[in-house]
Amino acid sequence: MLDRRRVLQTLAGLFLSGFGLSSYAYAWEPTHQGVTRYRLKPASWPDGKRLRLAVIADLHVGGPHMPVSRVRQIVEQTNALKPDLTLLLGDFVASRARRPSDPAPAEWAAELASLEASAGRFAILGNHDWWQDERAQKELSGPTQSGIALEQAGIPVLENRALRLETSAGPLWIAGLGDQEAFVLRRRPRGFRYGVDDLPATLAMVDDDAPLILMAHEPDIFAKAPARVGLTLSGHTHAGQVRLFGWSPIVPSRYGNRYAYGPVRENGRDLVVSAGLGTSKLPIRLGAPPEIVLIELG
Repeated sequence: MLDRRRVLQTLAGLFLSGFGLSSYAYAWEPTHQGVTRYRLKPASWPDGKRLRLAVIADLHVGGPHMPVSRVRQIVEQTNALKPDLTLLLGDFVASRARRPSDPAPAEWAAELASLEASAGRFAILGNHDWWQDERAQKELSGPTQSGIALEQAGIPVLENRALRLETSAGPLWIAGLGDQEAFVLRRRPRGFRYGVDDLPATLAMVDDDAPLILMAHEPDIFAKAPARVGLTLSGHTHAGQVRLFGWSPIVPSRYGNRYAYGPVRENGRDLVVSAGLGTSKLPIRLGAPPEIVLIELG
């Protein structure tokens, strides 16, 4: 038979355990990014050729864990990896309506301008870069403030655009897909498309057989990407922000945990989904620490 003292001790233990876990998920894990490394050899990648890709996703600057000073730290940490290419996968702004106290886009873009990569730095936009832009939502068209700030900082924004690069590993195509969820549902006219993505038009710019890397903020496009796309890089999911034993209870994808996080290989094609760096909606992370991704190709 349980006595009152033991019951109280058990309840106190549960309370303290829950409080400690909550504190960790709010105050510790979201603020300490690491580097996650992958080594891949996508289809059609040339033998004996190596290339280092740094991937930065979902900063959500202005959110509770992402002041501009932390963006500076992330840039320094990324540069220390000495990547050949640095690719930014969207959602640069907080996941809510803009506040007067938020950093101006030019502030965080100026920090990102310090990224160093021998073959270049390139960006795409995420849904929150569109959703937070009142003019873009009202007029149902770009450019967005995030896109303008990045371009002015010298970082090309690839929106349904592909570029052929000459790298130390040989020629390479970098393609950027327009965001698949650019417009808030309640604000778009009946029959108007939800996104600004155009994969066929983007791939039509690719006119030779050099390896192709696709940047797409949301990973769902991977399910219908053709074999020509050897590697797709995405963010958006934050690995669910809460991830237990490799499973996330909530994933913002129609495919659920199939594309929630990490490397995925299907039908000879590769996808890497980053857990990102900031937080979205809920200011917590548990089992899904923020990360800079380094991919070594070859």
